[in-house]
Amino acid sequence: MDRADVGALVQSAVDGDAAAWKALVEGLSPLVWSVVRAHRLSEADAHEVYQTVWFRFAQHLGRIREPDKAGSWLASTARHESLKVLKSLRRLTPTDDPQLLDRVSEDRTPEQSFLDLEEAAAETERIRHLWQEFEELGDRCRQLLRVLMASPPPSYQEVSAALGIAVGSIGPLRQRCLRRLRARLEARGAV
Repeated sequence: MDRADVGALVQSAVDGDAAAWKALVEGLSPLVWSVVRAHRLSEADAHEVYQTVWFRFAQHLGRIREPDKAGSWLASTARHESLKVLKSLRRLTPTDDPQLLDRVSEDRTPEQSFLDLEEAAAETERIRHLWQEFEELGDRCRQLLRVLMASPPPSYQEVSAALGIAVGSIGPLRQRCLRRLRARLEARGAV
């Protein structure tokens, strides 16, 4: 098929001429098949690539900048699609070993990955609410809870010395502060 003929047929096909489309498919199919077959795909994969190439061509028909080079576009797309199929086949390992087939995959399914992301987002949101409510507590509660969260945790004698609170008051004050924080989180619906 001559380049000028191809360009004219592409233009006619863009304008909706079914006969031009048919002539393009008939005239350029041998080119597409030759590229696909050169990649030594299975018969099923070759047919899939062939159909994908023509589908992509139909999708982009009106956007092809140089209609007379449609053959080059088709060949390039056929090569790209064939390589994509070959790459996906490399990820597969055919086997008839029942032990291998029964093995639990360490890979996460897309659904599990999505659920994990949602769970992580929810946890991040809970933590954000916790810190917002924490900041709304009084100074004394914030100071005490921050000191008690230190790693390693300080002794009550160290807390007493640092904050000027009697050792016997630290536990009850801690409980009141945590109850207050919990009540604030419950009121917000974050618990």
